[in-house]
Amino acid sequence: MKTEGIEGFLIETHNWGKTVAFWQGLGYEIQFETDHHSGELRHASGGPYLFIAERPVDQPLHIVPAVAVKDASQFVPPSSATVLHPFEEQHWPALQMMLADPDGRQVGVNAPLPGAKQAD
Repeated sequence: MKTEGIEGFLIETHNWGKTVAFWQGLGYEIQFETDHHSGELRHASGGPYLFIAERPVDQPLHIVPAVAVKDASQFVPPSSATVLHPFEEQHWPALQMMLADPDGRQVGVNAPLPGAKQAD
């Protein structure tokens, strides 16, 4: 099974407020904010979501693309990928597998929870 393409990006930051202000200046709007300096932004014209998450200043920052699949049980990672962790239930709620590409960059593979109603 192939993916549905990139649905969003995790963008880690050391400063939630400044990073959100930057993206708002580019036309993104906050869709929701958590109580731990993270949240989702979307652009009015569409495209992938941005999930901004603040990390400690001593932690290296990453940008992680997320691709969508309709069914985790049918997804087979590319042979050139390294599976960092298999599909695991997340708190947002969804299943997520984490892959590394041949250069070691992370790519999240997101799938609905089994039995979850899917949007058309």
